[in-house]
Amino acid sequence: MKLSIVIPCFNEKATLAQLLSLVKGSPVQEMEIILVDDGSRDGTTELIRNELEKDVDKVVYHPVNMGKGAAISSGLRQVTGDMVLIQDADLEYDPAEYPKLMTPIEDGKADVVYGSRFLGGGPHRVHLFWHYVGNRFLTILSNMFTNLNLTDMETCYKLFRTEVLKDVIIEERGFGIEPELTAKIAKKRCRVYEVGISYYGRSYAEGKKINWKDGLWAIYAILKYNIFR
Repeated sequence: MKLSIVIPCFNEKATLAQLLSLVKGSPVQEMEIILVDDGSRDGTTELIRNELEKDVDKVVYHPVNMGKGAAISSGLRQVTGDMVLIQDADLEYDPAEYPKLMTPIEDGKADVVYGSRFLGGGPHRVHLFWHYVGNRFLTILSNMFTNLNLTDMETCYKLFRTEVLKDVIIEERGFGIEPELTAKIAKKRCRVYEVGISYYGRSYAEGKKINWKDGLWAIYAILKYNIFR
């Protein structure tokens, strides 16, 4: 089965080349890489145009920063594979673990697979306690409405059978895409699995972007897409 990898990036000049090298070196036989530059201002755009375009299958350029949800939406419109995975452009998640995520779908057991940072299965950087608390709270709140028993709703690593997303319209422009997608696949009664993954989390000094305001918006998105959609 062909894997499409959508990589949204915004100001990731320091890590993008290394991330792409890891993606291309992952143990997946057939893949396509779709890179979405979301209006970067740190030289990422120039790096892609001058050096990295040749290393990926498709590049989408946003003229201005539109948010992670908008970048993922743009990337999904370019997908041709049987499965699609979201991959952040930083180095927090390990592409070597793609087969672990793909197995439940390849075995015909799952429609969607979430890579959980809280189930174990590999190294996990120990820091940012309140970020951890926020993630667990948002996951529990989401579960209350979706009736899923996820351990990590906010994970970047979400793998879908492409067919599942065919009629899903993404409305969120920012980090609210995580609870939005979760609510919408729950309403479609998809078979959802989780697998434990490694997590090499960044600090804010190292470039982490999500903050408490995004957490508040995630609460709004949970209510919006589970109750009013």
